[in-house]
Amino acid sequence: MRIIDLSSPIDSEVWEPDPVSHEYLSHRDGAQHMRAGMLEKFGLDFDPAELPDGEFLDLDFIRASTHTGTHVDAPSHYGTRTSYGVPRTIDQMPLDWFHRPGFVLDLTAAPTGAVDAAFLKDAIDRSGHTPRPMDIALLNTGADARHGTPEYFTEFTGLDGPATELLLDLGVRVIGTDAFSLDAPFTDIIRRYSASRDRSVLWPAHFVGRRREYSQIERLANLGALPPSGFTVVCFPVKIARAGAGWTRAVALLDD
Repeated sequence: MRIIDLSSPIDSEVWEPDPVSHEYLSHRDGAQHMRAGMLEKFGLDFDPAELPDGEFLDLDFIRASTHTGTHVDAPSHYGTRTSYGVPRTIDQMPLDWFHRPGFVLDLTAAPTGAVDAAFLKDAIDRSGHTPRPMDIALLNTGADARHGTPEYFTEFTGLDGPATELLLDLGVRVIGTDAFSLDAPFTDIIRRYSASRDRSVLWPAHFVGRRREYSQIERLANLGALPPSGFTVVCFPVKIARAGAGWTRAVALLDD
């Protein structure tokens, strides 16, 4: 079995609209941190000099949105009200959604914006794969090549509402993309809405989730390394209580 990493990193050294904070405590700092915590919480004192080399365990403190790096969106991310009931948070999602056969759709020829259902149907036909209920659909837009740059957030292809509905009609419940968003870039959406005042262009892929329960995987990577089908996607989200999303180390499993 071959494992292909489909995840982008959470990295405090690259450009993000919501910057990541990464505080590192060295092994020596970790010893002092442990000493202070034991004294404050439990009234116990311990001299770090007793430790080998005066070192304990290093620590990393990360402050980041759950939508930084590769992550899974829960239905609760899309809105407070849905037509099907109370939307589930990420810790409530069934795990069997996230260990399923996958297939890749090639959208690399599409321009910045959102493709429609006809474009997506053509991509499905070209893939040679007939989607089955609960398959995980992965959209290869090529956007991961811009990871770490401002253009990663402004130059990519998303889905419009009918294209999203098409995948859900086929029984898909998890749709993944290597782009920042399953919708068109925020900049593209706002410009089109300002020109047309047509509310249907406002984040339609996400807002489909107010009518139909599904999850997205955003900010994937390396989808170009996958065959069109014949692999399994594993993308269990981190169990964050009451959260609208959770990070995932998404991988594809291929039988060699």
